[in-house]
Amino acid sequence: MRQFLSNTWRLGIKELWSLWRDPTMLVLIVYVFTVGVYTSATAMPETLNNAPIAIVDEDRSPLSQRIASALYPPHFTPPLMIEWPQMDRGMDEGLYTFVMVIPRNFQRDLLAGRSPSIQLNVDATRMSQAFVGSGYVQQIVMGEISEFAQRHRASAVAPVDLALRARFNAALEPSWFGSLVQVVNYIAMLSIILTGAALIREREHGTVEHLLVMPVTPAEIMLAKIWSMGAVVLLAAWVSITFVVQAVLKVPVAGSLPLFFAGSALCLFATTSMGIFMATVARNMPQFGMLMMLTIMPLQMLSGGNTPRESMPDLVQNIMLVAPTTHYVQLGQAILFRGAGLDVVWPQFLALSLIGAVLFVLSLWRFRRTIAQMA
Repeated sequence: MRQFLSNTWRLGIKELWSLWRDPTMLVLIVYVFTVGVYTSATAMPETLNNAPIAIVDEDRSPLSQRIASALYPPHFTPPLMIEWPQMDRGMDEGLYTFVMVIPRNFQRDLLAGRSPSIQLNVDATRMSQAFVGSGYVQQIVMGEISEFAQRHRASAVAPVDLALRARFNAALEPSWFGSLVQVVNYIAMLSIILTGAALIREREHGTVEHLLVMPVTPAEIMLAKIWSMGAVVLLAAWVSITFVVQAVLKVPVAGSLPLFFAGSALCLFATTSMGIFMATVARNMPQFGMLMMLTIMPLQMLSGGNTPRESMPDLVQNIMLVAPTTHYVQLGQAILFRGAGLDVVWPQFLALSLIGAVLFVLSLWRFRRTIAQMA
């Protein structure tokens, strides 16, 4: 047992030196956990920010001016007053995301009890702004028209008082959600890339044959890659959360970071094993990259980080229960966002342990077959 641990430790140190001599991988690690996390947190598409809007005001009434003055930053840029001929050209050139057309005699028809209409033209190629912004514009316009029709600024008294309280993110800051979710996604992604690339790099450089003549076992080789690459990802994640998420983005972490990193270690055990399995299937780095595209996208999109699992079909939810990232996202959100303890997230810890054990056994079996064929 002592020799087993010694061999695993020394082989892991060798993997760290190999990674240190690979500038591409080092740049990738630094980029995704710094620039990648920051840009993902500050460019979340769910919010509307500085959407360009123009108005064709044919009425030129106090009501139309009131509507125009209600559209202001940060949701919209200051509205541009344009004429009919400028509308189509401006939208074709991408100058405006929204163009509102207020018809002639709009205020007069409204006060006379008629039902005039306002035309809102939306550039749907800017999908996120078009989807969210059209609702914003409708809400703003209807609010101004309602207040103008009542002859005074007063909110209509509803028969029911809805008290809305946002927990865990009272200001609804998208950067709080985006930064932490991206850290979770990058941990899973990089662990697969680093372990798979390490094995393929040895195969391409011919160093696997050197390992075959050494008194080491396939289990020692696998565990060495798992603990070394897992340690690198954990260290990078800690630096990202401490210096990028908490220091730069000012995102509070509600729960225990040691508990989160303990769950991360279990997830890394599963994902690094997955990376080794994929590396034994692929014959070279381009094939491994193709497998990565087929694997990492479903893991990120269907694990509940970008889209709630409750919004997915039941079949997809059940299939994704075998993916380690599904349980890791649940664990990370519960600890980092809601401050959950081990008494809450122990099912995810158990699931990650079982999935990791199964993936490790499958990867070890596949790795032994690959080594036997090479020998």
